[in-house]
Amino acid sequence: MPHQPKVIAGVEVTPLCDAVGPMGETIRRPLAEMFPGGNLAEAPWTLHFHCYLLRDPAGRLTLVDTGIGGVDSPASSWAPVPGSLAGELAAAGVTPAEIGTVILTHLHSDHAGGAVADGRPLFENARYVLQQAEFDAARGPMLDQVVTPLKGQLQVVEGDAEIAPGVRVHLAPGHTPGHQIARVGDLAMTGDLVLHPVQLDDPAVRYVYDDDQDLAAATRAEVLAELRAEHAILATAHFSEPFLRL
Repeated sequence: MPHQPKVIAGVEVTPLCDAVGPMGETIRRPLAEMFPGGNLAEAPWTLHFHCYLLRDPAGRLTLVDTGIGGVDSPASSWAPVPGSLAGELAAAGVTPAEIGTVILTHLHSDHAGGAVADGRPLFENARYVLQQAEFDAARGPMLDQVVTPLKGQLQVVEGDAEIAPGVRVHLAPGHTPGHQIARVGDLAMTGDLVLHPVQLDDPAVRYVYDDDQDLAAATRAEVLAELRAEHAILATAHFSEPFLRL
């Protein structure tokens, strides 16, 4: 069942838990290797895969990220597929056809793998919002299985943009070239800006799967400082609890 929603600046934000589980053996590494300098124990890392449903005062629906997808998605080599996003949406009283906008924070398979099903956009009436730098960098299965089927519905933006009334995206590169976060009032849906709580204590702690670890650390430090200054709420992708007040 979905977590309890929060109402932020008039927008109802509902966390949807698509899956819970560890990384598969193809990419699993000890925590100390994945977060060098974080002084983490050699314990398994259990990830929570969160997406976020936004309902504005006019009833318009926006989805932030689409989860890991089905058994044939690009995430199937390492994530606990199939994801349960469709069931989470149904529990929230929403069908895929009702989603008007999908914000993809980035093109990693656990964030965008559920955008397409059976070779077609799952959210058939939605525009899919992606940063230009992310679109330009798309390669391999994510290009072939996700971006190409979405092309007729893609809205490519550059930098900061208002996507819907009260909903904005902000470029936050490093994890991927066009990684973006989404903002509603004082809430930030951060994608993979922060992957583990240790990075809240020390934003300089790298993550081994960041495309550009130095840029990701600099972006993380800058964005977290801004969010802390406004005592913002983080809505994270992989923490056990979706909401965290800074």
